[in-house]
Amino acid sequence: MSHNQLFPYLRSRQEFTDLGLYIHVPFCRKRCHFCAFYLMVHREELVRAFLLALERELILWGKELGPVPVSTVYLGGGTPTSLNAKQLVRILEVVNRIFLLTSQVEISIEASPETVTLSALQELRKAGVNRLSLGAQSFDESVWEHLGRSGNIPDTRTALEQARQVGFQNISLDLMYGLPGQSLESWQQSLEEIIDLNPTHVSCYALTLEEGTRLYSAQHRGEVHVGDPELENRMCQIAASALTDAGYHQYEVSNYCQFGYECRHNLRYWTFQDYLGLGPSAQSCIGRVRFGNVDNLSEYCRRLDDQEIPLASVEVMSKHQADRERVVFGLRLVNGLDIQGLKQLAGDDQWRGVVYQLIEEGLLCHDERTLRLTPYGRRFADSVAVQLL
Repeated sequence: MSHNQLFPYLRSRQEFTDLGLYIHVPFCRKRCHFCAFYLMVHREELVRAFLLALERELILWGKELGPVPVSTVYLGGGTPTSLNAKQLVRILEVVNRIFLLTSQVEISIEASPETVTLSALQELRKAGVNRLSLGAQSFDESVWEHLGRSGNIPDTRTALEQARQVGFQNISLDLMYGLPGQSLESWQQSLEEIIDLNPTHVSCYALTLEEGTRLYSAQHRGEVHVGDPELENRMCQIAASALTDAGYHQYEVSNYCQFGYECRHNLRYWTFQDYLGLGPSAQSCIGRVRFGNVDNLSEYCRRLDDQEIPLASVEVMSKHQADRERVVFGLRLVNGLDIQGLKQLAGDDQWRGVVYQLIEEGLLCHDERTLRLTPYGRRFADSVAVQLL
C-alpha cells in the first residue's frame, strides 16, 4: 500500500470508532546511557519548530480521519516534561480541538522526576492530564551513577508528593533491573522504596542493551558487565513476589497495579486496538496497516511545512500475519488471550506445532478458550514471541 492509498483505506473503515493517540516528544535534558529512543538534547529553537510541525500534523490527521473518538492519549519520549507546562498544555488544547475526547479519556504523560515542579504539575492537571508516569529506575546511588541520568534519587519522592498535592491519583513509577553494579540486595532495596511510596502502578523493565547507546559501547569495551539471565530471572521473581505481597497484581509481563489502575493506553498495544502515533519516529497501527513517521526532526518539520504527513513506512499485514502478532502481544497479558477467533492460525500445522512444543516446555498453557504464558514462560516472553512470529 502506498502512502496515498493509506488515507482512503483509513477513511473507509466502518468500525473505526475509537482511537488511542501516542505523541512522541523527542527531547531530553541529556541522553541516558541506556536509551536508544529517537531524541535530541533540548534546545528551545528546536522545540518551537517541533511544536509548530506537530500542530500541523494533528490538523492534517484531523482532516483525513474526521472527528474520531479518542479514549487514550499518551505523551512519551524522550522526556515530555523537558518542555514547559504551557507548551504541553498547548499540545493538549490542539488534540482536544481536533479529536473527540471521550468523557473517561485517559491522558498520560511521562516525566523525569527532576523536570517537574509543583506549578507545572498543577497546570497539567488542570489541562486534563490524569495519569503520570515517573522514571525512577533505581534507588541505589551506586547503580544510579551508571545510568547517566539527570537529577538525583530524592527527586522521585519529591515529584510524587507534589503530584499527589495537586490531585494526581493515577501515578506510575518505572524501575529497571539487570543494571551495571546492581545486586539482588540493591534490587530489593529499590522495590522496598517503591512499595513505601505506594504508587498505583509499577513497571519493572529488564535492561536491554541497544546498539548505539553508551552502555552498549561500555559493555563491548569490557568496562561494565550486564546481561546475566540467571540474575535477571531471579530479580523478576523477587519483584513479582514483593509487589504481589504489597497488594499489586501483575496484569502484564512487566507491569503491576493496584485494582483498577491498569494503563489503558498500553492495553491498546497488547490487545491489538487502533492507535495513531504523532511526532518524529512515532509508530501507528490501524486495522492491519502499520505505519511510522520519519525519525529525523528536520525532515519531519520539512514535510509538514509542505503539508505532507511525514510517513517513512507503510506495511499492510496479511490476516495470517496480523493474527500472529495479535497472539504475541496478547500473550504479554497475564490472563492471556481468547483464541476462539484464530481459526486460520489453528489450521497452520507448523504454527500449531510450535505452540504445542512451547506447551511441552512449560512456557505456555491453555484451556478451551485461552492461551497464556505460564509464570515460568513470562521470564522468556521475548523468545516465545520470536518463535510464534
